[in-house]
Amino acid sequence: MEEKHYEKTRDRRSDAGFFRCAAIVIPYLNPAELAAISCTSKSLYQISKTITSRRTSDASRGSENLPIPFLNPISDDSQPYSYFFYTPTQTLRLRPDFRQAWGSNDQSRLCRKEGRPDPFLLRVEGASGCECASCNGDCCPCLEADEFLLTRECGPSCKCGLGCGNRVTQGGVTVRLKMVKDEKKGWGLYAAEFIPRGQFVCEYAGELLSTKEATRRQQTYDKLASITPALLVVKEHLPSGNKCMRINIDATRIGNIARFVNHSCDGGNLDTVIVRSSGALLPRICFFASRDIQENEELTFSYGDIRLRPNGQPCFCGTATCAGILPSENT
Repeated sequence: MEEKHYEKTRDRRSDAGFFRCAAIVIPYLNPAELAAISCTSKSLYQISKTITSRRTSDASRGSENLPIPFLNPISDDSQPYSYFFYTPTQTLRLRPDFRQAWGSNDQSRLCRKEGRPDPFLLRVEGASGCECASCNGDCCPCLEADEFLLTRECGPSCKCGLGCGNRVTQGGVTVRLKMVKDEKKGWGLYAAEFIPRGQFVCEYAGELLSTKEATRRQQTYDKLASITPALLVVKEHLPSGNKCMRINIDATRIGNIARFVNHSCDGGNLDTVIVRSSGALLPRICFFASRDIQENEELTFSYGDIRLRPNGQPCFCGTATCAGILPSENT
């Protein structure tokens, strides 16, 4: 009897150890892998169901100040969330075998200011910045702003910290947002509260690419109908007009919620702003509200005006100026 009792106790401990390990490993699985393992036992099904619920509750994987939930109102659509790797800032190219946990029990808010990733991917050694303790007035040499849109912020070469009034875009998302799926457009980013004109909404984050790599990827995406690309190319022309600076950010595989901002032929309700910071080598692409945005309103911006492909992807923006197809040009 004592031997049987020992074996049962050992089995229970073994099962408990297995499911503790499973709870750690399963959050690294993609949706197909998660669905496959959920069919193997009732316990793993419950763990998988809990992880799916947590993923649905926050697209940012705990990386932003506020959770950004997925909402799918389409009755016959079984996709509760969109799967992608999350980065709140620019990042270097991912390894092909990269994995990122999503839906674990201890994945609370990871974005506390002291734990947020550095918003500046590359820095300029020896660069000068301001000496201000807090830059809220016009005396700061880093502060160059028009009526609403910041074009320059304090950066890694400045003495001030994240609480500085001239670091608006560096603390992550501070307005409530949500992901909502549309039958025609797919997932889109929506306001979950009123957003006033001039408010910073989010940065466009993803892999920072060379122009050669960006061109190669776009050619690959054009051939794969199963992939919805999120490759943003911003060209800033120099005063001479002969040359331009390019920023290539690919959020197709790893990015943030900005990858879901859809196109609008009337320009949308977001302004795309190139933000530079003292001591940072590269600028960052940020979105600001171009007008007051109401709660439950979709956030949109213009992908451009050039349409090289007459049979390109259809546009469903629904505006009076809709051109019928999405903008397209050579990357």
